[in-house]
Amino acid sequence: MAERPSHADSAASAASLRLRALLRHLLPGWGPGAGRPTQFPTSAQVTTVKYPIQYRYTLDNNVLSPEQRDFYEENGYLVIKNLVSDEDVEHFRNEFVKICRQEVIVPGLMVIRDVSIAKSEFIPDQKAVSKLQDFQRHEELFRYCTLSQILKYVECFTGPNIMAMHTMLINKPPDSGKKTSRQPMHQDLHYFSFRPADRIVCAWTAMEKIDRRNGCLAVWPGSHKGSLKQHDYPEWEGGVNKMYHGVRDYDKTIPRVHLAVEKGDTVFFHPLLIHGSGMNKTEGFRKTISCHYASSDCHYIDMKGTIQENMEKEAVDGARAKYGTDSPITLMDIWIMRSRLVKGERINL
Repeated sequence: MAERPSHADSAASAASLRLRALLRHLLPGWGPGAGRPTQFPTSAQVTTVKYPIQYRYTLDNNVLSPEQRDFYEENGYLVIKNLVSDEDVEHFRNEFVKICRQEVIVPGLMVIRDVSIAKSEFIPDQKAVSKLQDFQRHEELFRYCTLSQILKYVECFTGPNIMAMHTMLINKPPDSGKKTSRQPMHQDLHYFSFRPADRIVCAWTAMEKIDRRNGCLAVWPGSHKGSLKQHDYPEWEGGVNKMYHGVRDYDKTIPRVHLAVEKGDTVFFHPLLIHGSGMNKTEGFRKTISCHYASSDCHYIDMKGTIQENMEKEAVDGARAKYGTDSPITLMDIWIMRSRLVKGERINL
């Protein structure tokens, strides 16, 4: 008498039939005589699909490619080639010259000379000016901050509500031999009293060809993933420009990347990225125009008791001298005066 199949055997047989039916559905042509399904290597052997990562420093939109997002997430900066037209660059250059010649008076604008010529007789010419800062009230220069092709990328880091917080046009002079044209390695967040850092980004555009000869940007890739470091004035024999603070105890053995760029190329970088620039060893002036942007959803912080407290005091003292006032002001007051909405709504900042 034949042995009746057990309940377990029946369940196994049914499971086998279901598996065969599923394989015939998923793999047409599979079945008796069709051979066994091909065995593919496991994910431990080869990765053919790149699973989505959790992005922290960039936001979801259709502007950045996956490769660009991955690069910024890993390195803290991104170079976009030929983003600003020659026509716009030359327009900004001409406006800079007008300011240097004192043909235009701009409220709140800081006109800064290099420390090596600061005590010399002032000549109203671009050769005497190393930097313009806070040009947010000069409509022609501020147009840089509102360029649609710039804001398109800025929104990838800040979101749709965008504030222009800090504006500069740097005219790095030929070095006098005292090495004062260089800028120490630093983090821009050192100067900012608003957070979060991940919703802040700088757009920095070359106004001519820039390489190591005339002092290109030098960056420490990946340093944006760290914390804000202690900053001080570097001990340089030739002197240091005002507010040119550098990271204390910076490890000079860490390899840096020098960003050689062409006219109109734009670098977007995170405020915690450690960066600086070398001397201008050429006979010409090296010009860049830049703006720091922040989401208007950012908020101001109290810097008392933090590693930024001394910087705040220096900035406030400078602002009081500039505006000729003894009234109590804070760094937050300074940033409110400097900032302008460029897109979306003004929420907190």
